[in-house]
Amino acid sequence: MGFPGTNPPMAHVLPPCPHLPAPRAGLDWRALHIHREDVRGGEFYHDCLEYAHALWQRGLSARALLCLDRALGAELHGDEPQLRSWPLPYAAVAWFLAHTPPDAFIGNPRVHFQHYAGRMNSPRREQRRSRAWACWALARAVRPALPGDPLHVVEEPRLGDIARQLAAHGLRGEVELWRDVLGTLPKMPIGEGMS
Repeated sequence: MGFPGTNPPMAHVLPPCPHLPAPRAGLDWRALHIHREDVRGGEFYHDCLEYAHALWQRGLSARALLCLDRALGAELHGDEPQLRSWPLPYAAVAWFLAHTPPDAFIGNPRVHFQHYAGRMNSPRREQRRSRAWACWALARAVRPALPGDPLHVVEEPRLGDIARQLAAHGLRGEVELWRDVLGTLPKMPIGEGMS
């Protein structure tokens, strides 16, 4: 299902992601639709993680990654029980990027996160923008061959800039969580402007 050519199902089963909750059987778009009138807090966050995992296991890696965007946009304060069980999904973003097979459609996550950060709007614009740049840095580290969008004029931040923004606008411990994930990834080649 989906738009022709954008979400072709994969011919193989993808392994479960160790950084996300196991999805309930038969999970579909309604898992998020029930939150349309609510504050999108901890329950919404958990449902986004679970639905992202369901989409991933169905072979829809691009849609799964977008669902993690939605999780990162949830209105969280840091004390939600869902966060204690499932920290912000930086590790899941990196894992999806690293484990998407070459024949699977995932688009260009570097451009996606660049556009997302550069065009962010309310609510919590700076927090969500910082997280988009954090995911952009993960995409660059995991898939360094992906090109940016030269037509989208935006100043690409350095890792230190991203860390400062996450510290200013994110949750307690978020910078360390992101840095821990980034630290497990291969190092960027010198000259990539990510210091």
